[in-house]
Amino acid sequence: MERIPILKMGPFLLVTIQVDLYDRLALNLESDLINMVSKTGARGVLIDISAVSIVDSFMGRILGNIATMSRIMDAETVVVGMQPAVAITLVELGLTLQGVHTALDVEKGMELLQEKMGISEHPEQDEEEDQDDSND
Repeated sequence: MERIPILKMGPFLLVTIQVDLYDRLALNLESDLINMVSKTGARGVLIDISAVSIVDSFMGRILGNIATMSRIMDAETVVVGMQPAVAITLVELGLTLQGVHTALDVEKGMELLQEKMGISEHPEQDEEEDQDDSND
């Protein structure tokens, strides 16, 4: 059975969808992701859909479900790489994808997740700022 790989990167899970999702594969992804959030204690899920050219209402619902289930398990979801045609289709279908944050690319998506978790890319800079604050 075909599966989409899920990579753990620190406190986050990264999924890059390289194929058009058919219903069974989308349902497997939903289940696999939620199980990985539970198993790893991940605080964020980043889904890269830059290779996806078509999204239907089912796929939109799956993305929304992933975000809702992840949030219940204390993880944020960010979808990155959405092509303009996909965004247009989602709007035309009336799918708002509540709970799903978006970013242009993986780098910006990781930054957004780090921001949501209060994680800095430059911990040494944070330490300096903390020391400056304590000197006041």
